[in-house]
This record gives sequence, C-alpha cells and structure tokens, in this order.
Amino acid sequence: MVLTGAVVAVLVAVALLVKLPSAVELRDWSTSMGPWLPLAFLGAHIAVTVLPFPRTAFTLAAGLLFGPLLGIALAVTASTVSAMFALLLVRAGGWQLSRLVRHQAIDNLDTRLHERGWVAVLSLRLIPVVPFAPLNYAVGASGVRLLPYALATVAGLFPGTAAVVILGDALTGHVSPLLFLVSVCTGLVGLALLAYEIRQHRRHHRAAGADTDDASEAALQG
Repeated sequence: MVLTGAVVAVLVAVALLVKLPSAVELRDWSTSMGPWLPLAFLGAHIAVTVLPFPRTAFTLAAGLLFGPLLGIALAVTASTVSAMFALLLVRAGGWQLSRLVRHQAIDNLDTRLHERGWVAVLSLRLIPVVPFAPLNYAVGASGVRLLPYALATVAGLFPGTAAVVILGDALTGHVSPLLFLVSVCTGLVGLALLAYEIRQHRRHHRAAGADTDDASEAALQG
C-alpha cells in the first residue's frame, strides 16, 4: 500500500509538472505502433509484476492503450502468468512453509490448503485491496496445487481487472460510476467466500480434534 501511494504521488507530480499527451493521443500512438506493442506490453507486465510492483498501473495502461477487449485479455493473461512465475520461484527456492516451520498446526493448515486452497486464492483475488505480489509469494509457500491456483487466479482477477481496464479505456471519454460498484461488489463476494472458507476450516479442525480425542479415549479404555 505504501509503494502504491508513492507511485500515485509520483504520477501526480509528473502530471502537474510535465506536459503529457492526452488519453486520446496515447490511444492513437498505440494504434500506430502496430502489433509488437501489445507483445512488448505483455512481456513488461509479466516481468515487472513478479516483483512487488503495483499491478494497477499496468491494468489502467492496458485499457488506455489498447481498449477494453484487448486490454482485458492482455492484463488478465499477464497477471496470471506473473502469478505463476512468482509461485514457481518461491517453490524453486525451497521457501515452503511446511519445510521452514515444523508444527502440527502448520501441517494441518498446509494440508487444508493443498485440498481446498483454490477457494482462499479465489476469495483473496476478488478483494481489490489485497496486494498482488505478496499474495503470490504467500501461496507459493503453501501447499496450494498449481492448476487450481491458476484457475482460481484467472477467475478471481477477471472481474476487478476488467473494471480497471474499462476505467483506463474510459479515460478517453466518460467514466462510469458503475465501475466502482463492480469493484465493491467483487470485494464483498471475496470477503464472503473467505469468511465461509475460514468457518469450514475451523469446523473441519474441530471435527478432526474430536475424532482424535475419541480415538485416544478408546485406546485408553482398551
């Protein structure tokens, strides 16, 4: 959040001090550059957002430069590939929680994430204020499986990313307040899913604890 604020402050300062082209001029420039620009944008987006750099800047730029359809396709694809790279880098470095911390509670949580981690990923992706890169690193350190992670990332990123891309496109004309409503609604859905999954995890943990107690009592009686 601090880094995002710093980037926004720099952009505002540049906008005030430097004469910048209009949104329409930027769109015209993007169109004149030909098909290589979307590919260059895709590569830069992937490479930079593997690091803890605010993804919103690229998402807005995708809408501003390429319009809603191509912009959404580029932003969602780049974000998903970046998220996959980040997860694989964390695991290649051996920074998995189950290896770093030996505790029964950690093992239970990791097992749960291995089985149903996609729900947590989907929920957190839907909440706009959850930082992109730190979530990638955290999931990489957990037992979440690769394919469910990728699918949950696409599904969770799509609504919010589409809204921000459309906002970027709208900078060339009229900005609809419905875009902010979309962000609020996806965030609420994400929070509801996350709360549900936490309740299910606690219920599962209590049931497992009860089964363990029953087994211990039966062993003592036997």
